[in-house]
Amino acid sequence: MAAFVGAVKLFISLVLWLNTLSSTQGARDFYEFRYPFIKRASSFSSSSSFSSSSNDEVRYDYIIVGGGTAGCPLAATLSQNFSVLMLERGGVPFSNANVSFLRNFHIALADTSPTSASQPFVSTDGVINARARVLGGGTCINAGFYTRANSDFLRRVGWDARLVNESYPWVEKQVVHQPKLAPWQDAFKDSLLDVGVSPYNGFTYDHIYGTKVGGTIFDRFGRRHTAAELLASANPKMLTVLVYAPVQKVLFDKSAGKRPKAMGVMFKDENGNQHQAFLTNNRRSEVILSCGAIGTPQLLMLSGIGPKAELQRLNISMVLHNEFVGKGMADNPMNSVFVPMTRSVEQSLIQTVGITKMGVYVEASSGFGQSQDSIHCHHGLLSAEIGQLSTVPPKQRTRQAIEEFIKRKRDLPREAFKGGFILEKIAMPLSTGHLNLINTNIDNNPSVTFNYFGHPRDLRRCVNGIRMAAKVIQSDRFTNFTKCDKPTVEKLLNMSVKANINLIPKHTNDTKSLEQFCKDTVITIWHYHGGCLVGKVVDPNHKVLGTRRLRIVDGSTFSESPGTNPQGTVLMMGRYMGVKILRRRLGKAAGV
Repeated sequence: MAAFVGAVKLFISLVLWLNTLSSTQGARDFYEFRYPFIKRASSFSSSSSFSSSSNDEVRYDYIIVGGGTAGCPLAATLSQNFSVLMLERGGVPFSNANVSFLRNFHIALADTSPTSASQPFVSTDGVINARARVLGGGTCINAGFYTRANSDFLRRVGWDARLVNESYPWVEKQVVHQPKLAPWQDAFKDSLLDVGVSPYNGFTYDHIYGTKVGGTIFDRFGRRHTAAELLASANPKMLTVLVYAPVQKVLFDKSAGKRPKAMGVMFKDENGNQHQAFLTNNRRSEVILSCGAIGTPQLLMLSGIGPKAELQRLNISMVLHNEFVGKGMADNPMNSVFVPMTRSVEQSLIQTVGITKMGVYVEASSGFGQSQDSIHCHHGLLSAEIGQLSTVPPKQRTRQAIEEFIKRKRDLPREAFKGGFILEKIAMPLSTGHLNLINTNIDNNPSVTFNYFGHPRDLRRCVNGIRMAAKVIQSDRFTNFTKCDKPTVEKLLNMSVKANINLIPKHTNDTKSLEQFCKDTVITIWHYHGGCLVGKVVDPNHKVLGTRRLRIVDGSTFSESPGTNPQGTVLMMGRYMGVKILRRRLGKAAGV
């Protein structure tokens, strides 16, 4: 018996010892075993594999720039039949606890270190925002909600319905889960139905008018499953993924009298050393940009494709003039109404959504997972005053505005971390803006303007959305849950203005005028899109107009954000476009 007890103690000690090992090392061992094709950029050699030239220089059938939400499923699909090199500017998500766990959602966004999975930026509108900088892209830093696009979107973009309906399940089977509904979300669901957002459509991925529970990329243990996991479906012998490999420009053959032909890319590794990677000589080989709505138009311009004046301003050698690169930038404006609680509430991100017929989506979040030490460092978005105010236009960068911003965070009531928010978001905003280069450094953010509420219809919709959110909070179902007196609209708005974090100066009539409240408290839920629109920058097959062997597969081609939340459709898009490319090139022999 003593020997048995001793053996058990030894086993427990061994388990505890293993658990105390570096989580980073453990995760690294795991991903190197499951994804042996993921390597650091400094390991790149132009003579390692996939040789197709007489001098033994490596060439690839496809070079994908950006290992994000669309890039990962695209690479996994194309690698079934062809050699693929995918270049990702960030690191891997597997060893990052702030990425992997729901409880750390807010901390991941607040991490402004150079190697963070989240790169903050502030639009010229004064709204604090973020873009992903990690393998898996936005699926590593978002709120996890998964839904399919509305049928009208799919009809407008002209995608093949049958292939779409094959591509969504390919994603869903690998990374999507049915959520366990949190108490806050359950009360929110009942309240939506009480105020007329009906019928109740239950749990579904489909975009249907009424109230529904959507999918999530968080499993029942609160672990996030990102687009990077779709790489497990790749052919490991045909795929190379380089991390910490920011691409600086696409390389072109600009022979006289011919359209510019993409030949490869120039990138740097984590040590700052320059590399070049090239396509095979096959006319169907392609460089495919999947850098997202911020990164793709930025990289196109840095590569010499964009408005002539913009390129000349920074002495960029022009490959092709296209005035529409960087135009049509849009973000779905979101406003939040704070709901106080006298007790702690379970953390939940987006699980339930109300899809209204007035052009507004209503969602909810609750609780915060961060430690007591970090509570006042940020408010679920970003700490803009640490290093990011340099990107804000001088007219909005006043000392008073900065001090008031910091004070609002410091003075946030403790109750803010015990309650939650009802969120309203404008569907298909008509307001659009633009993206411009600040300098020629790919690591730096460009200047982005979304022009929130520039169109009066967007503002009218926001007002209706705020009224809807207030009705939800005032409903008997919700007040029974919160155990608080039914608040007046003015009280709700007053608390919400104090809890809101952006760099837009506030006005004294914020709580009197719903229009002013919308303008002053607008924030983002990271659904920005545009900059390389179909018909303007790319053709219907997403090939860049006026060029050869260059394509774009990401949300920069969208003129609207699909459904209530775009990640499901962007994931599907990567698979869809990959299959479409293979079938056009190989026919039935593609096998997909």
